[in-house]
Amino acid sequence: MRLGRLNLRQRTLAAIVISIALLVGMVMSGFIIGEEKLGVNLDARNNSPSLRNLFGTDWLGRDMLARTLKGLTLSLGVGILAAFSSTVIALILSLLASWNRVIDYIVTWLIDLFLSVPHIVLLLLISFAMGGGFTGVVIGLALTHWPSLARVLRSEMLQVKTAEYVGVSRRLGKSRLWIARNHLVPHLMPQLVIGFILLFPHAILHEAAITFLGFGLSTEQPAIGIILSESMQYLSTGMWWLAFFPGLSLLLMVGIFDLLGRNVSRFIDPFHGQKG
Repeated sequence: MRLGRLNLRQRTLAAIVISIALLVGMVMSGFIIGEEKLGVNLDARNNSPSLRNLFGTDWLGRDMLARTLKGLTLSLGVGILAAFSSTVIALILSLLASWNRVIDYIVTWLIDLFLSVPHIVLLLLISFAMGGGFTGVVIGLALTHWPSLARVLRSEMLQVKTAEYVGVSRRLGKSRLWIARNHLVPHLMPQLVIGFILLFPHAILHEAAITFLGFGLSTEQPAIGIILSESMQYLSTGMWWLAFFPGLSLLLMVGIFDLLGRNVSRFIDPFHGQKG
């Protein structure tokens, strides 16, 4: 069946499958690459892109394609952990906000407080305070990326609290925990899934940014931020491929996740999902 004959729901599902396949391909490539591909080879230093080395080699003869794929795999791991942690924090705070007005006020104040501080500054401070490295970056990303999602979830929570079926459960003597588990959380699942996917691009871009500035992952790891930072001193010598391909690959991964998030949102939406 040709793509033009597919309805909107089928095209959206096709885009989701393609996006997931591309991301899985990137990650599997990073896992398949052995350490020998990342090793130093002084006989192949500073080679420009060719059929032998598609992304060229660096000043130590290391294959840039292998380093880029390893860096993307590392970025994916950081992004998934940070986005998942941020999603859990946002869910917990939105559930607490539904408890009573006092806690709702505190949660709203926390959201406004975190949103009022420049994002990258807060991320740098938390990451530095946690000692940097993989753990420090993940904690910093997790503690700075939840406010926007928490605001959306809180708004949804306040709406579902007034629903008739929630009121019936409350009058039947159901506990707050039972109502949250059986009514509130299932209602928030679509927003949680979409929020998690859309948080990921922000997380890996900010991880690359603070790593580039020297406050993120260790220089011993082939992270994209490290690769871009190291390449800066060689750009003036004409070795453009050291920054171009890793940067383009990172943007490609971010773009695929953004496309995945928008299509998942469209697929879940009951109005758009039924369009022919």
